[in-house]
Amino acid sequence: MLRSQKWLAGDDEVSVAHRVALRSVGLTIEPGDERPVIGIADSSSELNPCNLPLRKLADAAHAGILSAGGLPVRFPTMSLGEDLMKPSAFLYRNLLAMEIEEMLRSNPLDGIVLLANCDKTVPATLMGAASANLPAIAVLGGARPVSVFRGKKIGTGTDLWRAWEDRRAGRLTESGWAEFEACLSCGVGACNTMGTASTMALMTEALGMALPGASTSPSGSEESLREAHAAGVRAVELVRQDIRPRDIMTLKAFENAVTVLHAIGGSTNAVIHLPAIAGRLGLKLGLVRMSQLGEGVPVLADVEPSGTMLIHDFHEAGGLPVLARELNEHLNLDEASVSGLTLRDIIANAGERGTAIRTVTNPLFANGSFSVVSGSLAPDGAVIKTSAATASLFTHTGPALVFDNYDDMRARIDDPELNVTAETVLVLKGCGPVGVPGMPEWGMIPIPAKLAAAGVTDMVRVSDSRMSGTSFGTVFLHVAPEAAVGGPIAFVRDGDLIAVNIESGSLDLLISPEEFTTRRAAWVRPVSAHLRGWPALYEKHVTQAPEGCDFDFLQAPTPEKLVFVEPVVGRS
Repeated sequence: MLRSQKWLAGDDEVSVAHRVALRSVGLTIEPGDERPVIGIADSSSELNPCNLPLRKLADAAHAGILSAGGLPVRFPTMSLGEDLMKPSAFLYRNLLAMEIEEMLRSNPLDGIVLLANCDKTVPATLMGAASANLPAIAVLGGARPVSVFRGKKIGTGTDLWRAWEDRRAGRLTESGWAEFEACLSCGVGACNTMGTASTMALMTEALGMALPGASTSPSGSEESLREAHAAGVRAVELVRQDIRPRDIMTLKAFENAVTVLHAIGGSTNAVIHLPAIAGRLGLKLGLVRMSQLGEGVPVLADVEPSGTMLIHDFHEAGGLPVLARELNEHLNLDEASVSGLTLRDIIANAGERGTAIRTVTNPLFANGSFSVVSGSLAPDGAVIKTSAATASLFTHTGPALVFDNYDDMRARIDDPELNVTAETVLVLKGCGPVGVPGMPEWGMIPIPAKLAAAGVTDMVRVSDSRMSGTSFGTVFLHVAPEAAVGGPIAFVRDGDLIAVNIESGSLDLLISPEEFTTRRAAWVRPVSAHLRGWPALYEKHVTQAPEGCDFDFLQAPTPEKLVFVEPVVGRS
């Protein structure tokens, strides 16, 4: 029996009330109707230009569900947009995941089409769908159009950071800066670089939760509309075939996703999101394992910030199916996808390779795109995107310049009297999951203005926060434990020597054990300003970055916590 029939079948007053509710919105259902009810979780919002293309895709998915004999029910969900939400959309990822899970739990839905695009919306919907484990398929909104500034294609985010450095260093005038701003207003959709949105779209496809090749279709394209329609059709079939997220998102599928993450030079944010999704399925995906999966994996996507092109070029080069064909010896090819095809089938149907996807004999980099380090400064680990960093800084020892929080950093970073040289290690603390709360993308600390003006383009930076997938530089991120819970980064002082060595995987604070003990004893946990509401709940229950920053009570570490408890269906 379809799950929805618990609500809709029968002739008592309860089932009549349920059928009337759906008839009121245009869905005529008779007792014993065997058409599956498919939800369309629409996260489009005018506060989130990244997700606006989803409005038309929702219509296309709706039509696809109808054509396949299903009953489509569209409902709005929270829209997590990085452009406007402060301190970070990441603070609300778990809230949207809870919303998806509870909408599925509490309503007569047999399956779900997840419409998502911006950075945190994508993992949030997958987390919620994983917990509910009802048949699900994801539809992504695609990247925004590309504009041109002074003869060069502009990559969202990446070229903004570069232009801002030029502005601060005096290389870009006020009028040039205004001209650049106008160029950035190029339309709706996700960032057109290999930012977190494009990365997580590709992770969704690599996990098998989206149709082959659909994760990189440009926003507003006819191609994306056709794919959304096909996803609606497939959602009905998934219900009838009883194929669920736990059948698709296996441990081997996550290994495929991490391998692809390395090969695309993807966002370090995925290193947090993937363990969070896996944790909802009772799967462990640790930092060390994710680093190991990159060993020997070539970086093939020639896309900013690691490469030179944009995500549209990657799509035209064949997208994930072609990339997977190049990587086939590194992948688990017999993993299934929501399309009904295995990865082996998808590779066999892949098209011609374009220039934005390198061959394994001519990669951008030869050994993965990110590394994990640990040591006395990061006992539980930290992450660096090596494909977008400076190799000459991979081994470095320098004195710390410490910023206690974001406001402190912004207030002092351009001070001409700042005591800093190119050898200095910039440290930003107090910006982790608990610290703000919400772990904003503040880790790419700007090069101090006086050094930028002198031609310095990169420095070693260390933080317990994140950075945008569009960012770059020798930045050690997600330092765990974070400062706000008493991690060693809380005890760093100006002038302390910090040593990094990517080859040996180390990140160390070079002070004596006695001094470390003294500082720890003197440390006082910061008092939170949040006494109520979502931030207070978040601070109390969020896990650290290596565990995915999910809530402890939403994870499924044991089999019994995988159980999705159905509601009692009766009078409301």
